[in-house]
Amino acid sequence: MDPLTLVHQWWQEMHRTIVFDPVFLSVLLLISLLYLLKHAKTETLNLPPSPPRLPIIGNLHQLSKPLNRCLFTLSEKYGPLMLLHLGQAPFLIVSSPEVAEKVTKTQDVAFAGRPQTRVSSVLSYGCLDVAFSPYGDYWRQARQICVVELLSQKRVQAFQLVREEEVAAMMDKIRLASAKPAVVDLSDMCLTVTSNIVSRSALGRVYGNGSGDKSFGEFSKKAVDLLTHFCFQDMLPSLGWMDNLTGLAGKLETTFRAFDKFLDQVIEEHQNAHKEDSSDAKDIVDILLRLQKDGGLDIDLTIDGLKAILMDMFVGGTDTTAAAMEWAMSELVKNPSIMKKAQEEVRRAVGKKPCPSESDLSEMVYLKCILKESMRLHSPAIIARETSESVKLEGYDIPPKTRVLINAWAFQRDPKAWDRPEEFIPERFANSSVDFRGQDSRFMPFGGGRRLCPGLSFAIVEAELVLANLLYLFNWELPDGMPAESLDMTDSKAMVHRETPLLLIPVMHSP
Repeated sequence: MDPLTLVHQWWQEMHRTIVFDPVFLSVLLLISLLYLLKHAKTETLNLPPSPPRLPIIGNLHQLSKPLNRCLFTLSEKYGPLMLLHLGQAPFLIVSSPEVAEKVTKTQDVAFAGRPQTRVSSVLSYGCLDVAFSPYGDYWRQARQICVVELLSQKRVQAFQLVREEEVAAMMDKIRLASAKPAVVDLSDMCLTVTSNIVSRSALGRVYGNGSGDKSFGEFSKKAVDLLTHFCFQDMLPSLGWMDNLTGLAGKLETTFRAFDKFLDQVIEEHQNAHKEDSSDAKDIVDILLRLQKDGGLDIDLTIDGLKAILMDMFVGGTDTTAAAMEWAMSELVKNPSIMKKAQEEVRRAVGKKPCPSESDLSEMVYLKCILKESMRLHSPAIIARETSESVKLEGYDIPPKTRVLINAWAFQRDPKAWDRPEEFIPERFANSSVDFRGQDSRFMPFGGGRRLCPGLSFAIVEAELVLANLLYLFNWELPDGMPAESLDMTDSKAMVHRETPLLLIPVMHSP
């Protein structure tokens, strides 16, 4: 029987059912009435501009990679405040510094929530961390633990020796390569050094699972990839089972179980080492276990909550920091005159010492400008916010449970905010009060307001120290005599790293 005949028979059967089955008719009428009521309610709201959408999938068909560029293109047509429907999830896209300032400062409380997605809920033990925890009492206390106990300026300084030792180990590996000479994968090396620094600071030593020192950096990279992966359960809940077919559910379960098992091992080791006295806190696990034992917190810091905070340390403190170093070096290789100027400053500040230390960084003003300019052009992915209540923004009605994406990439390249925005010009930050804390809404690489990244200070000093050593000890060339202008600067699909690894030849500098 041909397909058209089958369709015709199916329609005749459906017609008989609709006409003669009173139960079916009643259900159909009820569904139609509910739809009309919802539609009528929506029509009374003054919603932000939105591209035309299709049934069920909404605006999903209009998205492409890299997402930040795609959203910027749409915002040029529909405005700096744009509403997208990705499946059944409404997303508010903010693409101007003026609106971003209202979201992160003026009306910050209404926009301080976090959407509870499938991946974030699993990786953060039901959102018991700081990054993905809903705005409220638990989040405030957990953030205070991070800001006061774990990532304060005093605590960051306490881990100075760890950073300097791990950076020195990285430089030793590069020295060996320069003696041949050989190409080094600087992307991989940056990921390894950040992983080792976070591992020693958080856990007391560099742990491995048989795959080498970079194992935790690789975990962080997998976690970021999972967080940026399309999830049917989040966008189209009725099709959540599709996550099994795409492999997302399996990858998520495998990644989480492996790291959870590892954290259990680490915590048990620390508990056994401090059975009698927990006052000698050498690392972040020790501090968290002491806080849990002593009490006095406004929240119940469970083992899962402790592990969720540690998860933040690895995901937030490893992959994105490595990417900041990777992009800064990419821009310097692409711009040899700027690299030469930076090397002159670093070598002048360090003098005849064998390598830069953190005490030298305060004199490296141009280096700080380079890092800012690199993060302006290559801003880390910003975690979505969510409205906790109905709110008015720019005269528009924003319903509760609307997800909010601040596309910092768009306004950090906005010609209205920056002169020659597509060019790498570190001098634009010279004698400028613009810093990493999001006070100037044109520049928000670490977010802003209540949701500002608490690990900002740790990440910046780490990136500056690595860059200072790379510039002081070596000159850098592209393989096979490639010209600097030919270096590929394409973003990865996850919008954090380069699409391809940064492969360079180190040449030992002779004073």
